This record gives sequence, C-alpha cells and structure tokens, in this order.
Amino acid sequence: MDFTPTEEQDAVRELAARIFGDLATHERLAAAGTGSDAELWKALCAAGLPGAVEETGLLGLVLLLEEQGRTTAQVPLAASCVYGILAVARHGTEEQRARLLPGLRDGTTVVTGALPATGGVTVREGRLGGAVDWVPWLRDATHVLVPDAERGLWLVRTEDAARIEPVELTAPWSAGRLVLDGTAGERLGTGPGAYEDVLAAARVAFAGLQAGVCAGSLARAVEYTSVREQFGRPLATHQAVQLRAADAHMDTEAIRVTAYEAAWRHDEGLDATEAALTAAWWASEAGKRVVHTGQHLHGGMGADLDHPVHRHFLWGRQLDAYLGCGTELLAELGDLLAKGDPS
Repeated sequence: MDFTPTEEQDAVRELAARIFGDLATHERLAAAGTGSDAELWKALCAAGLPGAVEETGLLGLVLLLEEQGRTTAQVPLAASCVYGILAVARHGTEEQRARLLPGLRDGTTVVTGALPATGGVTVREGRLGGAVDWVPWLRDATHVLVPDAERGLWLVRTEDAARIEPVELTAPWSAGRLVLDGTAGERLGTGPGAYEDVLAAARVAFAGLQAGVCAGSLARAVEYTSVREQFGRPLATHQAVQLRAADAHMDTEAIRVTAYEAAWRHDEGLDATEAALTAAWWASEAGKRVVHTGQHLHGGMGADLDHPVHRHFLWGRQLDAYLGCGTELLAELGDLLAKGDPS
C-alpha cells in the first residue's frame, strides 16, 4: 500500500484548500442557511476540481473532501463525484460517458444518490415507482442514482420525479424526499457488482468527508483552548484537556488512514468492500466521539448554536447517520467476514 499523493492529487488538494478557505467562511455559511452555496460550487467547477476526480481517482476525491469537511462547505461535491463522475466513468456505457461526463465536470449536471438500497423502489417495464424518505442534496441535483429492490442502478432526472419534497436534516445538505410514480429511468451498470462498487465508493468518500469534519473540529478546539484561560493558565495546559484532544487526534487519524486504504484498494481494482465498511465504521463511531470532544472542549461556547464548532458537530452526527451508524456497519462487516474462508 502506498498512500503518498501523486503530484496531481497534491495539486488539486492544495487548490481545494485555497478555494474552501477563501469562500467557505463562517459568515458565508451562516448567510447560506440550510441551502448550498451556489457561488462556491461554481468556483470549484471553474477550477476543474470535480472533473479532476476522473484522473485522481477515489483517493483524490477523499483528499478533496477532507478539505471540504474542514470548513463544512455546503456544496454537493461528495454526492456528484461519487454517484455521478465515478459511477458513470466506471459503470456507464460509452454513450452515457460521452453524454453525461461533460456536464458533471463543469457542474451543470449534479447527481446525487438514493443509496443504500431500502427495497422501496420497484421497476415495471423500465418505469420506477416508490419513494425514498430522504436523499442528500436532492434539491440541488439534476439527476439521482436510484437502486431498485434487486439492487439495479437507475439514473433518474429529478424533473421527471413525481414529487420532490424538501426535508431538513441535522446538517444543511439540501435534502429532499423522492417520490417516483411510473418515472422513467436509464439503467447504469448492467454488469454484476455495480451497486456494491458504487456503495463501497460512497462509504469511502463520506468517510473522507468525516475525516475533514473531525480535523476541523479539533483544530478549532486546539485554537480555543490555547487562548482561553482558567485558573490563570490556558485550558490547553490542563492534563484532562490534553488527553481528550489526544484521543480525538488519534480517532481522526484512524478515520483518515482507513479511508485512504479503502480508496487505494478501490483505485487499484482490488476488492474494497471490507475496507470500505471498516472506514465507514471508524467514521461513524470515532467521528461521533471527535465532534462531541470538539464541542465539549469549547465549554459554554460549544453550546452556542451560532458558534462555528457547532456546525462540525451537526455534520459529524449527520455523517454518522448517513453512513449507517456504527452498530449496523459492524453487523454488516461481521456477516461479510463470516461468509469468507473459516480458516
């Protein structure tokens, strides 16, 4: 395994960090409310960052999403890259790639995903029916990747859906409830394993996003405790604070390294199912601990809903829920290991 970023991956990460740092400020995020930042999304697309994922792979996307997570920038980067660019590039036909990828690269086409499959979507003569209770960034999307009850993947235009009802989540992800009623869709990935591959990639991508959210939360806590004094000295000099921060740092590194490993395996064409579940479990379980620590170390300021650290707390808890919660992921990983070689 070699997680050393390539020159291209380093370049896009540095560019992303600069754009997010300049535009995803606390003031702009507060002004955006629960919606996405359209100006920031245009800046990212103009810089070619979504399109760069085709070359830098899933590991490159994880590096981008870490930078997004540090600032909790409200753009559909994770969804459109993993459910759109990577899914179409790996599982689309030549015609689908030629038709869809240009719009995904420049941001005029935005794809989100109704994954994991819940079994609530049925297919009859190429028409989809059913509903998905909430889909992240659905209100921003032009297309949504929908799995049917048999785990076939269908790309549906949001304008063709019967209804899209706004849904507010813990984090401001422009979510919506997707209702299908005889809705047309085009099949994506007719070969075996397409659903499993896209789901594994999504888990890794959102684990990378969680690594960034946790790193941002911890950085804010370190900055705050270094200047906030108690009993005549900075909070950061107290052993209890140091231990909490150290534990949070180790949890953040565990999320990062497991996401890197899973992304590397995916990019190398190796089976990444177990590694993706491991990364998702760390992101879920450890992510909760880190964002709680970040808020706790801010003391009374952490209870202020307008404080920047609270946004990291909301994102961390939402990512925990989206990834499936630790116990569910652990059970799925256990079932997967049980099916393997008993030796």
